[in-house]
Amino acid sequence: MNRFRTSTCGRIDRSAPLSFTFDGQSYQGYQGDTLASALLANGVHLVGRSFKYHRPRGIVTAGSEEPNALVAVGRDEAHYAPNLRATQVELYDKLRAESQNRWPSLAFDVGAGNDLLGKFFSAGFYYKTFMWPRSAWEKLYEPIIRRAAGLGRASTLPDPDRYAQQFAHCEVLVVGAGPAGLAAALAASENPEQRVILCDEQSEMGGWLLHESQAAIDGHTAPIQAMHMLHELRSRPNVTLLPRTTAFGFYPHNLIGLAERVTEHLSNPAPHLPRERMWQVRAGRVVFATGSIERPLVFPDNDRPGILMAEAARQFTLRYGVLPGRRAVVFTAGDSAYRAAIDLMAHGVEIAAIADLREAPSGPYVDKARAAGIPVYPGTSVSGTQGRLRIRSATLSRKGWHSGETIECDCLLMSGGFTPTISLFSQSRGKMRWDEAVEAYIPAESVENERSAGACRGVFDLEGALADGHLAGGGGASPYRVEEESVGHAAFRGATFHDRDPRKVKAFVDFQNDVTAKDVRLATQEGFRSIEHVKRYTTTGMATDQGRLSNINALAIVAQELKRPETAIGLTTFRPPYTPTTFGNFAGISRGPLFDPIRTTPIHGWAVEHGARFEDVGIWKRAHYFPQAGEDLHAAVARECRAVRSGVGIFDASTLGKIEVVGPDAAEFVDRLYTNPFKKLAVGSLRYGVMLREDGFVMDDGVVARIAEDRFHLTTTTGGAPRVLNHMEDYLQTEWPHLDVWLTSTTEEWATIAVQGPDARRVIEPLIEGVDLSKQAMPHMTWRAGRIVGVPMRLWRVSFTGELGFEINVPASEGRKVWEAIFAAGQPFGITPYGTDTMHVLRAEKGYIIVGQETDGTAVPDDVGLNWAVAKKKHDFVGMRSLARPALSSANRKQMVGLLTRDPAVVLEEGAQVVDHKPDSNAPATVPALGHVTSSYASQTLGRSIALALVRGGRSRFGEIVDIPMPGGRIAAEIVDPVFHDKANERLDA
Repeated sequence: MNRFRTSTCGRIDRSAPLSFTFDGQSYQGYQGDTLASALLANGVHLVGRSFKYHRPRGIVTAGSEEPNALVAVGRDEAHYAPNLRATQVELYDKLRAESQNRWPSLAFDVGAGNDLLGKFFSAGFYYKTFMWPRSAWEKLYEPIIRRAAGLGRASTLPDPDRYAQQFAHCEVLVVGAGPAGLAAALAASENPEQRVILCDEQSEMGGWLLHESQAAIDGHTAPIQAMHMLHELRSRPNVTLLPRTTAFGFYPHNLIGLAERVTEHLSNPAPHLPRERMWQVRAGRVVFATGSIERPLVFPDNDRPGILMAEAARQFTLRYGVLPGRRAVVFTAGDSAYRAAIDLMAHGVEIAAIADLREAPSGPYVDKARAAGIPVYPGTSVSGTQGRLRIRSATLSRKGWHSGETIECDCLLMSGGFTPTISLFSQSRGKMRWDEAVEAYIPAESVENERSAGACRGVFDLEGALADGHLAGGGGASPYRVEEESVGHAAFRGATFHDRDPRKVKAFVDFQNDVTAKDVRLATQEGFRSIEHVKRYTTTGMATDQGRLSNINALAIVAQELKRPETAIGLTTFRPPYTPTTFGNFAGISRGPLFDPIRTTPIHGWAVEHGARFEDVGIWKRAHYFPQAGEDLHAAVARECRAVRSGVGIFDASTLGKIEVVGPDAAEFVDRLYTNPFKKLAVGSLRYGVMLREDGFVMDDGVVARIAEDRFHLTTTTGGAPRVLNHMEDYLQTEWPHLDVWLTSTTEEWATIAVQGPDARRVIEPLIEGVDLSKQAMPHMTWRAGRIVGVPMRLWRVSFTGELGFEINVPASEGRKVWEAIFAAGQPFGITPYGTDTMHVLRAEKGYIIVGQETDGTAVPDDVGLNWAVAKKKHDFVGMRSLARPALSSANRKQMVGLLTRDPAVVLEEGAQVVDHKPDSNAPATVPALGHVTSSYASQTLGRSIALALVRGGRSRFGEIVDIPMPGGRIAAEIVDPVFHDKANERLDA
């Protein structure tokens, strides 16, 4: 138990032991362990199998860049989560984890046979195989490939956890809580007026200060100094600290996506807490202090369990009190691995040898290693390793040697230097430059208001990182006094030398995707020159770390093969998310019933009680029709239409979008948005408005009320409200920011009840206080404020049926009360509730359009008979210039017309094509079509079918006969005026 645990050091709580299982085997760890550190403490290095070759794989790093230790964790099947990095999984009591990509077991994996067939699975093999026979693809190749694809498995049970989302604003967001990040946050928060958020993906803030043993800051050890800095930050009310929080994406205008793991580390989380929380942070300024990642060395058999990064081994030892092995070989290109070797040796690890790629290594840590008796091999490489499920020896060789020296070991620590973590900077569209001293790309030119500090821009020493962070946070000269021995920055990139046949060895560049150095070389031989093309051909850099471990080495190999500098090869693009982020985080509460929310009106319950059948309109549930006993849709709609035309009907119009436009420049703003004029619209008046896109095509329509000189109440189509509000906000914020206007969505604030029909006035008049409803006092297209059954209202005289009509807008909380009062008052008049289908029939009889039905995204106002609504004298409106294009005013454009079938009982299908007439009803369809049917109904009022259509040159074709081809033959129809009923509007103006 814990055979590789140190006796003293580490930040774990040894008084809090925890039990856990891995692949069914029980182990023990401590509070503060990660799953990776706890497994290593128990001597477990084999944690998975590689993707393609199924080679045994072990823990390589100690951070989120871990490529091999991808495990599945879950208290039960519902909480089962695959592909978690063991280096980030915090240990909790009774944690259950299992390895992936193996069968039947991790130690004995049948898939390992792929390793023996490796020469057939070279880079891009899938482009060259599975070609023959063609019939084998569906029956053989595809099923096998699908079964082999992917790592782990997804649970089929619903996720029982809750995911929260939160928006935040701050003046300064600092990403990364290492020395540079802590210094930046402290400097930025000196100003109490500045809100500062500091986030870090680890469970404990402090970064590499938490395992730094050799340096001192202001007289304190590095871990103690980190605690002092965090204590100071916690004491400042303007600072928010977010541990366990990954900045996964950088979006325009300093919008940063953060994923906070709230309860992943708890064995029994409180039920009210979310599992994760997504933060969307809008920051005035962003400081990247994301550090650097140790670069692997590419040498033969560099993937065996027990081979890990030198700094990761140091971190496991000093932070978690875990030894990676008992006897280690170190393979390095710089001094930092010497520091790791000395720290491990101090805790009982035998350092069998240090193989250094440099011919003459020197420095304080090199001297210390030699003084401690550690064998140092300069100019030496590792030419191979041995061991099946864990490394047991390594072979060292020098240039010119014909055979190497084999040294027994149970772990190998490698270090190729450090690569700045520039993923988020790259996402911000910043420009990078190659720094030969750092041997990597570093940030150069910012696009957004951000700044990089510390190791992520190539400042690796502690004193420099603290000073750089302090400056990035807004401070001046660094206040920190640092005592440290520098390890410098020596690095290596590409494949290391060895004396073996490069065509036969596997020297891995990308561990997770099993991409080797020979795969990368093959890509160049196949003609690929850009690193982006090499990436896609070989899949290097396409793992979950997006190439943070592999990119520089792959780039160097390509550059060497092509004999070109790295800058000529390019750099792969980093994209969100920085690390894999759960779907739950993005979905938030949008699950189950909230995935596609059903919006209902205040009168919905009444409609349900009265037997309404419903339809979905956008995200609203609307009453489709109200059937009585024995009625189907057609019978119910016919009855409802008769009731509205002859008496009175009541309709729930609450779903109409409603937007309040307020401010001194409200009239100017509205006037610019609509095609018709609104500046001179009188208070108390209504006007129908048409809204266009920039290209001149109809976007939406609605009625606009002028409430006051500086206030307008706009209505939109039911499904168009969000789009219209976004359109308005876009213009207000980007084109006309000087206009003093506020926009507020009020759709849910008002219940809208339409009372339509010849008896509408007589029904509502007794219920209304303070408004004269007479034709003279309140003509069509006016509105008045008053009360109905004591409830404040905005009463509009407007009609979408062509009958005398009123729309009563009352607070949503009073909607049902007012509806029921009107319905009761209308009983002597035979008031009839009607649904959307009846509304569609009635409006079509009057030739009124529905945006999205008579328009298809390519219709201008004149096409649908709305040229009268386009102002001729306005200086400008959205889409005005586009309307001047000759193609949009051509007489041969598709124009809205009416259609009357020769057989009045035939109802045309909506969407059916309209073609030239042929005497033979079975004649083939004429190409091209003249247009199509947009709306078609059986009209109870006219006693026959009617239809609206868009027909090329339609208004010049009145009286012509056209055909509508259907499977049963052509249907002949006459083109007529689209207004079928009450063309003089006598009923409307009653």
